[in-house]
Amino acid sequence: MKKLQTLLAIAMGGALLNFGITASAQPAKPGYATVIRVKGEANYSLDDGAHKFPLIAGKFLEAGASIYTGADGMVDVILGKAIDLPQATWVPDRVSLAVDSPVRGLVTYRPSEEQNVVRIMPSSTLVIDKLTTVSSGADTVSDTELDLKKGSLFASVKKLSAAAQYLVKTPTGIAGVRGTQFAISLNDDGSIKNVTVYKTIGDDGLVLAVTSPGGATQTYMIESGQVWEPGNPNPVPITPQLRGLLHDIFSALRTPYYGIVSYDYDRTQFGESTDFGF
Repeated sequence: MKKLQTLLAIAMGGALLNFGITASAQPAKPGYATVIRVKGEANYSLDDGAHKFPLIAGKFLEAGASIYTGADGMVDVILGKAIDLPQATWVPDRVSLAVDSPVRGLVTYRPSEEQNVVRIMPSSTLVIDKLTTVSSGADTVSDTELDLKKGSLFASVKKLSAAAQYLVKTPTGIAGVRGTQFAISLNDDGSIKNVTVYKTIGDDGLVLAVTSPGGATQTYMIESGQVWEPGNPNPVPITPQLRGLLHDIFSALRTPYYGIVSYDYDRTQFGESTDFGF
């Protein structure tokens, strides 16, 4: 956790760390965000929104790409090495054809190992600022920096190596994680609405550095089963109802198959009423 606090202190000062070399001294290579699920309206851009193109499952996005979801759009992406997802063909134990018309491309995907997964919720904008991987037997993301401009996301981050970092930036704060399942939701003005941590691995978790309108920075340690909202001096326990809802969401993000299940959620927790699942 001290490492995360150091990362955030440097990041808030404007000098983000770059881990280009791993403990094995192998150089980092460009990583990819592999789109594995798309529902409703969703687009991507490679030039900050000047030109937008529809997203489909199987699309590879590199650092610098932006993802936009419409009012009815949601996108799941795996961060790491590019993953080949066959389109419109049935492959045993890997991919089946979409049976729900709003979903383009795939319904199920069986990853070979635990992955770093992000679910981008409706009316959101997410920029992939930095994404690198290392050449090793395991698919390890060595440097991940995401920029949530608007909306909300859910993310499941696997246990990271000591040389790795995973940051999520927002207009008013930065979150650093290492082995954490969490959600971040923004208000319409870009300020943080809430940050929720469902589960952590060991003593890993989430460190949130928030900048106030006056320019001061406050750091919060958000542990497993806690939620932070502006105005609270400390994170508070999540409700049993929310815990059950998060269990369903993160079980879907971490398990081999992505089922077609919809969940209504409480607008007081995450904003506009919609569904979490597909």
